This record gives sequence, C-alpha cells and structure tokens, in this order.
Amino acid sequence: MPTTKATAVWQGTLKEGNGTMSLPSGTYEGPFSFRSRFEKGAASDTGTNPEELLAAAHAGCFSMALSGQLTGAGFPPESVDTTAAVTMTTGEGGARITTSHLVTRARVPGIDEATFQEKVQAAAAGCPVSKALAGVEISVEATLEN
Repeated sequence: MPTTKATAVWQGTLKEGNGTMSLPSGTYEGPFSFRSRFEKGAASDTGTNPEELLAAAHAGCFSMALSGQLTGAGFPPESVDTTAAVTMTTGEGGARITTSHLVTRARVPGIDEATFQEKVQAAAAGCPVSKALAGVEISVEATLEN
C-alpha cells in the first residue's frame, strides 16, 4: 500500500500565527489558524483546521468501505452520502478528539434494512480511518433510501 503525505507549515505564535495545509496531489491547499480551529464564527475565521480535514477523511473512508461491503454482499449501491462530525473537547491533559459521528444515506437497490445495517456496522469497524481513531467514540446513523 502507498504512503500518503500532507504538509503543514505554521508561522508565528499559537494564537497570532497562521499556517497552510496542502496535499501533494495539488487538489487542496488552504489556510488554518487558531481562530479557524477554536473560534469558529469569529470574524476573520476563514480557513480549515485539522479536525475538519479528519472529518472529511472519515466520511470519505466510511463511504468507500460501505460501498465495498455492499458490493461484496451483492448489493452494489447507486450512492452513499456521508457526513462526519468530529468533536474535540478540552479537559485534563488538554484538547483531544472524543467523537466522530457518521450520518449516511445510501441508495441500494434490492437490499433489506437488516442486511444494510449489518454492512453499515462492518464498514464503520473496518474503515482504516475508523481503525486509526480507535480511541475515539464512533457512532453511525444510517438511512436506506428507496
């Protein structure tokens, strides 16, 4: 399997500094700052943050894993649409990511609800990003669309 890389450059102090994250594929490059990470909704909070990118990675990984589970069971999906909500809390020991909540909607011809939910759980457990987040509570809400 290939090794995937990304780059982050930070300049300045934690609160006044800023940085840029980029992917070597050239498909993404964007700013991040203390404000964009911890003060969403504040003026001048444009930019992303590591948790937002982690949420995108988890949603993408889970969608692909669910597609693979469904296809392997003989039910190739027409679509899988997933949103991941990653929560970071601050407490003793500092900030940490505590949860990733996946909400997915899938259009899968011919599958029954029980089989669909079984494949959802297998995808949530088997997706490599879920495995990387082993210390994080992962929950899934899945809706089978007609």
